[in-house]
Order: sequence, then structure tokens, then C-alpha cells
Amino acid sequence: MTAADTATRSAPGWARLLPGGSYAGRSRMLLLRSATASRRTWPAIVSGFAEPVFYLLAMGSGLGSLVGELPGPDGRPISYAAYIAPGLLAASAMNGAVFDATFNVFFKLKYNRLYDAMLATPLGPVDIALGEIGWALLRGGLYATGFLSVMAVAGLITSPWALLALPAALLVAFAFAAVGMAATSFMRSWQDFDLVTLAVLPMFLFATTFYPLGVYPRPLQILVECLPLFHAVELMRGLTTGAVQIGLLGHLAYFLVMAAVGVVVAARRLEALLLR
Repeated sequence: MTAADTATRSAPGWARLLPGGSYAGRSRMLLLRSATASRRTWPAIVSGFAEPVFYLLAMGSGLGSLVGELPGPDGRPISYAAYIAPGLLAASAMNGAVFDATFNVFFKLKYNRLYDAMLATPLGPVDIALGEIGWALLRGGLYATGFLSVMAVAGLITSPWALLALPAALLVAFAFAAVGMAATSFMRSWQDFDLVTLAVLPMFLFATTFYPLGVYPRPLQILVECLPLFHAVELMRGLTTGAVQIGLLGHLAYFLVMAAVGVVVAARRLEALLLR
């Protein structure tokens, strides 16, 4: 029995869905490497959470004075700022995770050849996938934490259920990071990243971040309800306003499935690209 077989047998049950013999349980080492490498670029990382804050100030305070109140998830009227803030929170988690799991991973994979060097160590493709997804998760979580703090200071959190918004944002970030890394493994050049913008920007604008689902005709409502960010916005809006209903479990299940599929595809694609 080889060392790879022993590592596979000792891996947790979920890891058996991943490529055999490529998980050494050392993905945390990649997290430490990313944290060390980011010490000199932390201003660029921290500044990423400022964009949704600017949107909140411009749309919530400026446009909000013209819009007035909107019905919340439970039908109670809430201010426009309180309505869009959960959507911007979900977008913060998405943006931080997606752009780290796509642009940074693509550079390391295609140009820096960092992962090829890592395979000379006890790390395997699954460790690399989980480590990079975990770092993207931390970045998305950092943005979500910062924006959630802004919401609290601005008085836009009206329920103690909002304490669960942070772990929910971490799940959202993990799911987007996993799918983002899986998609990156299929990209051939920088021009392919236009597709990332083409996917992320319409979701940000149309996934009920700024206005209710009811403004769309029914065919478009069905399309919007299929978007990942729609489920993230509904989840955050329900938690921050206290409109906690059984339907929130469906949104959570959506991201659990999304995360699982993303991790498996990303790990298998990395194995095919790095060990071919």
C-alpha cells in the first residue's frame, strides 16, 4: 500500500468523492502561504470592501430619499437603505470570493506555475483546491464582516438573527469560490475573464439587490430565481430583518450543493491539469 493510498483511506468521508491519492490533509499550509504572501498587498485586499459601502451611501441615502420605504421579506415596510444593505452584503461575499478564486488562481496556474512547484511537496491537487478556495473564502468573509459592521453602525440591522448573517456569508463566499475556481480551470487566456464579468455584473444588478422581484414579468422572475446571488440576497435579507422562515433552509441547501459541486469539479480539473 502506497503513502497516497494510506492518505486516501484516512481522509474524511467527503474526501472520497475527490480524486483518489491526491489529498494529504495539508490544505492549511496553502492558507499560511497565501497569508504570508499577502502581507504587502493588504491595502488592495482591504479596499475591496469599500465599493459596497459607496453603493450604500449613494443608493441608500441618495436614491433612498426619493424611493421611500419598501416591503420587507415579511411584508413590513423598511427603509430603502435597509432593503438594499443585505443585498450589498451578499454581493461583498460574492465579489471577494469570485475574483480571488479566478484572477489570482489563473495567474498561479498558467503563468507563475506555482502549483507545479507545490506538487513537489507533500501537497496534492485536492489540497491545492481546498487551500485556494479557503483563502478566497477568507477574503469574501473579510468583506462581509466589514460591511456587516457598517450596517450595524448605520442602524440597518433590526434583528438579533443578524448574528447568523456572517456564517451565512461565509457559506456564500465558499460556494462562489469553489465554483469560481472550477470555472478558472477551464479558462485558456485572460480574454476568458470577460465571461466572469458577464456573469457577476448582471447578477449584481438584477438579482433583487436594488429592487423587489415583483418588478419583473413572470418569465424573468423564474430566471432571476435561478441565480446564485438571488438566493444569497434572500438569505441575508431574511436574517438581517428578522423575517426568518422555513424557506431560508432552501437557500442554504442551494449553497451547500453549489459548494460541493464546485469543490469536486475544481479538484478533479486540477488533477487533470497538473498530473497529466
